[in-house]
Amino acid sequence: AAAAEHKEWVKVDLDERRARVARCVDQLEAHRELLALLLVWEIGKPWRQALTSVDRTVTGVRWYLEEIEPMLSGRQPLAGPVSNIASWNYPLSVLVHAMLVQLLAGDAVIAKTPTDGGLCALTLAAALMRRCELPVTLVSGSGSRLSPALVLSEDIGCLAFVGGRDAGGQIASQLVQTDKRHMLEQEGLNAWGIWEFSDWDTLAGHLKKGFEYGKQRCTAYPRYVVQRTLFDRFLTMYLEVARSLTFGHPLAVVDPEDDPPDLDFGPLINAAKVTELNQEIDLAIQMAATPLFRSSLEEGRFLPGQDTSAYLPPVALLDPPGASVLGHAEPFGPVDTVVLVDSPAELVAEMNASNGCLVASIASDDTHLARRLADQVHAFKVGINRPRSRGDKAEPFGGRGASWKGAFVGGEHLVHAVTQGPPGEQLYGNFPDYQRYPPT
Repeated sequence: AAAAEHKEWVKVDLDERRARVARCVDQLEAHRELLALLLVWEIGKPWRQALTSVDRTVTGVRWYLEEIEPMLSGRQPLAGPVSNIASWNYPLSVLVHAMLVQLLAGDAVIAKTPTDGGLCALTLAAALMRRCELPVTLVSGSGSRLSPALVLSEDIGCLAFVGGRDAGGQIASQLVQTDKRHMLEQEGLNAWGIWEFSDWDTLAGHLKKGFEYGKQRCTAYPRYVVQRTLFDRFLTMYLEVARSLTFGHPLAVVDPEDDPPDLDFGPLINAAKVTELNQEIDLAIQMAATPLFRSSLEEGRFLPGQDTSAYLPPVALLDPPGASVLGHAEPFGPVDTVVLVDSPAELVAEMNASNGCLVASIASDDTHLARRLADQVHAFKVGINRPRSRGDKAEPFGGRGASWKGAFVGGEHLVHAVTQGPPGEQLYGNFPDYQRYPPT
């Protein structure tokens, strides 16, 4: 059905596509608070962060509505619809945003609802798209059952995947025998490297903001690689930040007339994730990691008698062994690890523990040294004394090593990834030919 709609959609001119997408964006904005409440209810996103997710979806697509024409110059839609398989944590500002840009570029869209959450918000958004006569198909079910259609079907023109390395690796192995267009965004252990540094107040602000949504996002920084002689000052700053964090029920208020609390984070996606992380924390400690900080549920803000099994207070560990999961993989929760090093070369090696990541940062008073070290960090974006994020609008986004497979996205790169250009063109992306990387 999606493939049949694609054949009709490619005949619709850009002005009409733009008008329909614009109507849909207006509808998303009109339902802003309902969509935000669905994000709170389904995935535990704090209220203000949920509103921001809706707003970023709206403003991001509106930017493409203004800028799309030159991006499509000399390009045509793909031969089939774009298939989207995405994680649960950003169903609007990542998945719906991408779907609307794909539609604007002239492709029909098929999307799988995330397994763990976001189904209702995504269903409402897809219903609004259909009301605006946009060719969107939404399906639900297990990845193993749907993968043959959503990944390997000859009718699919492109696959866009956001998720973990296990699922992404399986998909990559399925695609290796094909030339199907793809963008596979996978996790990596994003790290801050700290060397010859003194601006602790500024770094504290970055670390505090980094705990938003319990670090359940692909650009969170859960690893800090710190020069050993700076550890005392780092720890003083870090503990102050950790003790200031607020977490709990996203809508818990004393008085119904009060605004929802401005929390740093609410629950994790489910109780099973909390159990998994607690097991990883315990195992790392058994293998000689040192606990630096561990809050308790008593510090959270909850309703009387509330089930708190999906909540994990913030935790920090010193020097988890590389053999432990927390020594080399992204926790996807409020669990930080700190590693001490004695040389710049060791700092780079410890920042590259996960064979590629999406973002990283170097904190140093010597910006020349920081830039030299940044060139050796296996991350797509490396900040100097500031964090990096997925970004939006014209900013490209991708990954290095095992954190990404295929074409990069963002701005014209996203539009080019889902359209066909002149014969022989090479897309920017994480391909075997590393010269295809865009300049950093």
